[in-house]
Amino acid sequence: MKDGSAFLNDNAQRIVDGMIGDAERLRIVVSRGPLGERLIDAGAKTVGSVEAGMRMAEAAMGGLGSVSVFMDRASQQWPFTVEARSSQPVLACLGSQYAGWNLSGQDYFAMGSGPARALARVEPLFETLSYHDIASSAVLILETAEPPPRATVEKVSKATGLATEKLTFLYAPTQSLAGGVQIVARALEVALHKINDLKFPLENVVDGIGTAPIPAPHPDFLTAMGRTNDAIIYGGSVQLFVKGSAKEAGKLAEKLPSSASRDYGQPFAEIFTRFKGDFYAIDPLLFSPAEVIVTAIETGDTFRAGRRDLKMLERSLG
Repeated sequence: MKDGSAFLNDNAQRIVDGMIGDAERLRIVVSRGPLGERLIDAGAKTVGSVEAGMRMAEAAMGGLGSVSVFMDRASQQWPFTVEARSSQPVLACLGSQYAGWNLSGQDYFAMGSGPARALARVEPLFETLSYHDIASSAVLILETAEPPPRATVEKVSKATGLATEKLTFLYAPTQSLAGGVQIVARALEVALHKINDLKFPLENVVDGIGTAPIPAPHPDFLTAMGRTNDAIIYGGSVQLFVKGSAKEAGKLAEKLPSSASRDYGQPFAEIFTRFKGDFYAIDPLLFSPAEVIVTAIETGDTFRAGRRDLKMLERSLG
């Protein structure tokens, strides 16, 4: 893909503009920060909504994905399911949606996701991705209850080369409706991230669909975080369409599900507590969907691995 040909931030800006126009219906609050940055609170000091979370997810994918909600009758306790699709999954998920930009500082903690990352290109991941975005404004999504402080806004401005008033920060905590939805809309993204870790050629991934149940929000952060992770680890499903040999597609399917991890088998909140809150001590292979379907489009072969654990979902999601 040629530099700028997808225009991630321009796509996301159109989604953001639509959210602003529908702010009352979405129950979001739009304001300007002290440096002129646009702030969109989708669930911190406002109720927010499931639809706001869906729009956040589409903005996070740089407009290269579509997000919808449907009812999955196979999961009787948690039938409402979010689905994310993309015909450019590598760029949508790794180049934009992945929460890979550490914006923490002093008393503020946040990982940035969204297309502003493709302008800043400060993460090692962008050594793998050749895409460079071209934009006059930028959009960043934050999983947090607080708007970014002045230092963070200035950091993003410097890294993207844009004036602060050209930046939009969409934020919602994990405990909120919108926050929970935009997190579980990442089943496809976590699959792509694991694919990269497994050294499968990213250029061979040509299309993808991911689903995960929408958990009930919870006021306790650890519980809410556990639920959103378990929704993907034990309830997520992904189908990928890949180029290459059937053998390589089969090997990918075998390694991709969360059940391939040594830490699989407990609710995520318990795993997190067992490792004393150290994310980096948890096996990174755990962060992937419960079941995968990999189709080799050049041979017509399809491979399946893993399974959804509905009993674990009921245990975790309540």
